Amino acid sequence: MSGEQNKALVRRFIEAQAEGDLETLDELLAPDFVDHNLLPGQEPGREGFMQGVAEDHAASTFIDHTIDYQATDGDDMVITRYTIRVRHDRGEFFGLMPTGEMNEAMSIAIHRIVGDKIAEEWGANDAGPLLEDIEQQVRERERIEQDLRVARRIQQASLPKVVPTVEGWQIAPYYRPAREVGGDFYDFHLLSEGRLGLVVGDATGKGVPAALVMSTTCGMLQLAAQAPISSSPGEILSRVNEALLARIPLNMFVTCFYAVLEPESGSLLYANAGHDLPYVRRGGYAKELRARGMPLGLMPSMSYEEQEITLQANEAALFYSDGLVEAHDLKGEMFGFPRLRQLVAEHGEENSLEEKLLEELYSLVGEGWEQEDDITLLTLRCPAP
Repeated sequence: MSGEQNKALVRRFIEAQAEGDLETLDELLAPDFVDHNLLPGQEPGREGFMQGVAEDHAASTFIDHTIDYQATDGDDMVITRYTIRVRHDRGEFFGLMPTGEMNEAMSIAIHRIVGDKIAEEWGANDAGPLLEDIEQQVRERERIEQDLRVARRIQQASLPKVVPTVEGWQIAPYYRPAREVGGDFYDFHLLSEGRLGLVVGDATGKGVPAALVMSTTCGMLQLAAQAPISSSPGEILSRVNEALLARIPLNMFVTCFYAVLEPESGSLLYANAGHDLPYVRRGGYAKELRARGMPLGLMPSMSYEEQEITLQANEAALFYSDGLVEAHDLKGEMFGFPRLRQLVAEHGEENSLEEKLLEELYSLVGEGWEQEDDITLLTLRCPAP
C-alpha cells in the first residue's frame, strides 16, 4: 500500500474508535496486533484494545477525534496528531462516577501497517494532568468510602442487639441503612417498675459526623434514662438537649421521639423533639401523637411538652424516620405522609404492618431504586384481650 493509502487506513481506524465501531476495528486490526499504550487493567492485544474502546463509549455519550496532521515515512509507519474530546456523563471511567464535564487532550499516535492491517500502535498525549486528577479523585473516593465504612460500624454498634421481651406486647423494629450512612437510630431502655423506654431519632447529615452525633445521642439518652432520679420523657429530652449543645457542631441537630410504656395499663407517656409524628391505629383511623418540642442541640433551656395515650387491645403505634416518607420514584412522586397515614389506618390491626409499608414503598419506587436515606420503623402493638 502507498503512503496515502496507509494514512487513509489510519484515519478510518481513528474514526472507528471515536464512533465505537467495533466491527470496523475488528476488520482493521491485525491478528497479532500489539498495543504499546496499555492502560491500567487493560489486556494486551486486539481484544483488550477493543474492550477499552467499548468501555470508553459505555462511560461517555460524546467522543470526538479530530485529525490535525498526518505524515508517513513512505514505508509502513504513519504518524498522526489529533485532538480528543470526551464528555464523561454515562458510566464509570477509571473507577470514577460520571462528571458530565467535557475533557480535551492532544494525542500523537504512530501506527505500523502490515498489508491492510494495523499491526502496532504507539502513542503520547497531553492528558497527563487529566489522568493525575483522575487518580487523585480515585484516592479521594477511596478515603470517603473508608470513612463511610467506619461510620456504618459506629452506627450499627449503637443500635440495640436484642429486642426486649414485654409480656403480651409485640415490638418489631426495622432498620435499613442507605448506601451512604445517615444518622437514624432507635433504642430501648429498661426502666424501673417494669416500664420500657422507646426512642426513635435522626441526626442531621450523613457520613461520619452524623454517625458520631447519633452514637453520642444514644449514649446520652441511655445515661439520662438510667439516672437515679425519676425522669419523664420530657425531662430526659431536656437534659440531653443541654448536654448535646456543647458537644455537636453548630450546624447539626437531632430529632427524637421518646416514649415510656407502662405495660400493665397500656399507658404511653411521650415527648417529641422535632421528630416526625408517630401514628396510633384507633377505630379505623390513624391518630397522630402530637407533642411540642424543638430538636435536640439547637437551643439552650428547652422544655418538652408531654402527652399520654392509653393503648387498647390490638392497637398499634408506629414510630418511624423520614427515610420512608421522603422516598420517591424516578418522577419525583414521594411516599408522603398522607399515604403513610392511610396505610396505618387500613392495616394497623395486622401483625405485619411494617411489611405492608415496605411493600407499598417498593411498589412506588420500582426496580433500580437508589435509597437516599436510612429507613427506620418501630411498631409497638398492644396485646389482645
